[in-house]
Amino acid sequence: MVAEELPGLLAGIHRLVRRRLVRRRLRRDLPGPRLRGAEVELLRLVAARPGIGVSAAAKELYLAGNSVSTLVNKLTAAGLLHRETSDADRRSARLLITPQAEARLGDWELRRAALVRDHIVRLGDDDRAALAAALPALQRLADGLREEMEGT
Repeated sequence: MVAEELPGLLAGIHRLVRRRLVRRRLRRDLPGPRLRGAEVELLRLVAARPGIGVSAAAKELYLAGNSVSTLVNKLTAAGLLHRETSDADRRSARLLITPQAEARLGDWELRRAALVRDHIVRLGDDDRAALAAALPALQRLADGLREEMEGT
């Protein structure tokens, strides 16, 4: 039962938090151009792994290299990414987020966490405890799925 219901439930929460509620509640007060999901994911990845290359980013995000190149070009033009030549291989680029992107990501994360926190505090004590207790198991599940995906 859990295996059948969990993916749909998690996808629904993800859609609500990342798309519908975010569009309505979070984006309206954010400065600058609106970013698509893939753009935000690329910025997050570069923030977590400064200096990552385009092909490594494509592999990590499960996107085609030319799609990531397009995202890089758009985010660079918007002043959110910086591309520099790699010292190890002059033909490849290293990606870095700009201070503007770092501030924007930080603000986004704070707003998103506050939105989810507002809804979690409305739950009863038992539900909040159950969510907290489930987090380690959900992390292990995510890690296992990620490892399988990387192995293919």
